[in-house]
Amino acid sequence: MERIEQSFHLNHDAIQLLQKALTTSFFEAYLEQVENILDDYQVRVIGEVPSQATVEKLLPIYEKLKNVDLKPEEIRKLSQLLLLKGLQSEPLQANHQLTPDSIGYLFVYLIEQFYPEKSKPLTILDLCVGTGNLLLTLLTSLSVSGYQVEGTGIDNDELLIELAAVNSQWTKQETLLQLYDALQYPFPTKYEIVVSDLPVGYYPIDEVADKFEVATKEGHTYAHHLLMEQGMKQVKEAGYGFFLLPSHFLDSDQSTELKNWLGKDVYLQGVIQLPTELFKQESAQKSIVILQNKGNMAHQAKEVLVATIPTLKDLEVVSRFFQQVTAWKKENL
Repeated sequence: MERIEQSFHLNHDAIQLLQKALTTSFFEAYLEQVENILDDYQVRVIGEVPSQATVEKLLPIYEKLKNVDLKPEEIRKLSQLLLLKGLQSEPLQANHQLTPDSIGYLFVYLIEQFYPEKSKPLTILDLCVGTGNLLLTLLTSLSVSGYQVEGTGIDNDELLIELAAVNSQWTKQETLLQLYDALQYPFPTKYEIVVSDLPVGYYPIDEVADKFEVATKEGHTYAHHLLMEQGMKQVKEAGYGFFLLPSHFLDSDQSTELKNWLGKDVYLQGVIQLPTELFKQESAQKSIVILQNKGNMAHQAKEVLVATIPTLKDLEVVSRFFQQVTAWKKENL
């Protein structure tokens, strides 16, 4: 942790220097900083910007950074800390916030439970990759656990996909990132797993939404409903989807269409309600929803996993949750 803290302060100082020199946003300066690191700590100068004076301030910082040896997961944590620092001064809209590590590690645990075989490569799709924190948490952590993993991330926000791209390079993860509307992307292949911290709200293009089973007959359809269906369409037979959704997703005004699709095309295998401590307001509370595609190797669990994690701060509570999932899986799948 000391190395991460040291690297954080050095990187933050460099980002501030670049932000001032380039007269740009924190996030654009962050991109410039990481690209300089990837270019073997060379300061990119275009049209005498940044100035020689700034370059001379940056070079000693880069010399110190060269001596801080971080592993991929440590670099991911560092990148998250830096981006969170930027969010203090330049907030992103709610749907663009970073997925917290605590939630990311729960996704890791669930994937390890449902995919215990480590000899087979895992391909993971994130339909709303954002800055890449959730996807990179999965890739770095699963790699450490002995899995062979590849990630694909889609997002329609140019800045976010650029941040995901440099973070992916910085952490040395094998990812394919696409700037695209995930509901219109021509997916070339099927994936083992789909994950996503889904954006909540209405999808504005009705003619696209109408192609999906969950589309509402009047008005705009919820984007998170559409993206769930799209995600499961891209998963292999009997493959799983792990989605972060509003806890009341089955009680919304468009739940009828959603329930029809759930009963027809996929198996709803689990709903895990996350602690209220993770969310600023109770109305913003979310759950992890586990879906499985139908197929020869799949069946509806005799009893859907319904669990509540009251806190992630108490190791005994988390351990009991893990035991509950293990016992449920043994009895039901």
